[in-house]
Amino acid sequence: MTTPHPTLRRRDALRFFSLPALPFVGAVCAASSLSAPAAWAQTQPQPTAQKLPRIVSVSGSTTEIVYALGAEKQLVGTDSTSLFPLAATQTPKVGYMRQLSAEGLLSLKPDAVIGTTEAGPTVVMDQIRSAGVKVELVEADHSWAEVQRKVAAVGRATARVSQATALQASLDAQWAEVLASVARQAGRRPKAIFILSHSASPQVAGDKTAAHAMLGFAGLANALTGPGNPNHFSGYRPMTAEALVTAAPELIVTTTQGIEASGGVEKFWSRPGLELTPAYQRRSLVVLDALYLIGFGPRLPQAVSELHRAALKAVA
Repeated sequence: MTTPHPTLRRRDALRFFSLPALPFVGAVCAASSLSAPAAWAQTQPQPTAQKLPRIVSVSGSTTEIVYALGAEKQLVGTDSTSLFPLAATQTPKVGYMRQLSAEGLLSLKPDAVIGTTEAGPTVVMDQIRSAGVKVELVEADHSWAEVQRKVAAVGRATARVSQATALQASLDAQWAEVLASVARQAGRRPKAIFILSHSASPQVAGDKTAAHAMLGFAGLANALTGPGNPNHFSGYRPMTAEALVTAAPELIVTTTQGIEASGGVEKFWSRPGLELTPAYQRRSLVVLDALYLIGFGPRLPQAVSELHRAALKAVA
């Protein structure tokens, strides 16, 4: 085994969301344009208050929720991970969520800043609070409760608490349905690996990551984790041929942005070590948009369902 590399967290994966997601053909590819929450918002009553809070969202997932609540007109700025829906890309940008500046945020004159505890630096968030701006940062723990906390926080920040309560009820029903669907098809759990390959040095996901949680939700086993697994680790770690051979994954899960950064699916498969895996022999690959897959926003039920169905098809 190689010496463990300092692990990376989901914030490091999210850093790459600002890469353009270009059309991709040649693997099981899930569309990231699903907009059930946004469609739901169009059916809900809108607040009539004369002045609604001005919002800066510093997380792609909370930005999605703003749109799902129909509060997009209150958005005065977003971070670089806010790429869905497409309209979010046209909002004023405040930079990457881990590298924010107080001056840039305050120049937009927000009443509230919303995001997750991955936003920072801490000193900047403290400066924002000191300026009298409300800051709502939700803990990111890769659970359904995380999504619930985000919906509630955005509802409070946008003064749309009743709409947030109704949205959460709808999402909870979707989530229960998805989990029941996965459970009905429970059986052998195919071994999978999530590869983040947005740069020249691809990373693989271990325990305590959003990708690990997604594999579990979709009825898959992370081939790099578990009791007695010699590869077990937490966070993200550089991909090595040795670890891939030992893990012997039946399926590879990656992102559309990763495939594009690799130069296409064939170049992705040419990375050292992949050719020695069962997944390579059958070209078992599932590709989804990064924010859709590991953003833990309002499309999480759809993402889990799509990953589950695509994975079963890929290993059949």
